[in-house]
Amino acid sequence: MPNRVLPVLGCLALALVWLLDLGVIQPNRIVPGTGHGLISAVGGPWAGLVSLVLAGCVLLSFLPLRRRYLPLLGLVGLSLALLPLLLEVFAGRHLPEDAPYARSSIGAGFWCLLFLLSLMLIEILGRLGSGRGLQLMILAVIVGSWLWILRGGGLESLSLVREFNARPDKFEQALWTHLALAFGAVGISAGLAFLLALKMIRSVAWRRPILGAVSFLQTIPSLAVFGLLIAPLSALAAAFPALQAMGIRGIGWAPALLALVAYSLLPMVRNTFVALTEVPESLADAGRGMGMNERQLFFKLKLPLALPVIVEGVRITTIQAIGLTAVAALIGAGGFGSFIFQGLGQAAMDLVLLGALPTIALALLADALLTMLAASLKPTPATA
Repeated sequence: MPNRVLPVLGCLALALVWLLDLGVIQPNRIVPGTGHGLISAVGGPWAGLVSLVLAGCVLLSFLPLRRRYLPLLGLVGLSLALLPLLLEVFAGRHLPEDAPYARSSIGAGFWCLLFLLSLMLIEILGRLGSGRGLQLMILAVIVGSWLWILRGGGLESLSLVREFNARPDKFEQALWTHLALAFGAVGISAGLAFLLALKMIRSVAWRRPILGAVSFLQTIPSLAVFGLLIAPLSALAAAFPALQAMGIRGIGWAPALLALVAYSLLPMVRNTFVALTEVPESLADAGRGMGMNERQLFFKLKLPLALPVIVEGVRITTIQAIGLTAVAALIGAGGFGSFIFQGLGQAAMDLVLLGALPTIALALLADALLTMLAASLKPTPATA
């Protein structure tokens, strides 16, 4: 049976890569540049090759072959791996040599091509029913190819690369700050959520107040939470100089961490509570019949069976925390959000991308790793 998703994605990619600008040449960092379409950007041979690859993907997806997804996987995977070469060819053709401040920038056509090829790869892997090992191998090949092309020096004129090269130390500092805030908040909220869920299980009267409180915290806009914490933390820092010496003040990491913990509680509390309470009572009765006490039932039966759902709550919370940490830069917490807001203030969109793209990459990586962890924790039919 022909695949209907891949032809649509392939035709859409082919249309957008011809209609939109593949790249932009800017005379300097801020001034808007001149856009170039596919054939103007890379020339006829490269434009023909891109069109041929996309047309080949469309035609292969129509063939009623059982193994058509293997050549499609190779074609789409190779295209994604070598995609930065288009930017290298574009910069070599159009970047003036006598303009030291000129730079090339990525156009909408390239972003659409990258996005649609990625969707095609996801669809192909899903049709193949591939395991996590193959997916990680393909991802490693694509990322390694991009890093190899970047290290080759052909993309030094790319505006995004120049923004990074201008501030590598700040980028590293932003990375560690972002990781510390996001994963620190997730770790603290995971411990609190586990304790709150246990309290709800042991005492029915506490269920409504706890769920109501964490739900209320989730409804407050993130900027409002950050703003509401400034005044009390400033007062505490003024009253207790020891707190100020620890870096706890109205702005900075302290209000950001508290706000992230507050936002992270609802998914974790809800998932932990549901996971622990929905373990079949028949299994618990069987454990009691084997002589287990309540403590052994919890740690040897209920908790292992609940772990996949609990990890799913951690996954949702981690992705949310990584995104909200970028907003925390507004109160001086640092992280990749500082690049985003600096770029918006300076009208430098590539500086915005320098903060946005790593944030997206961290969220996708956390999603993939925690999804794999949850899948590995699910009991098999033989052990359930």
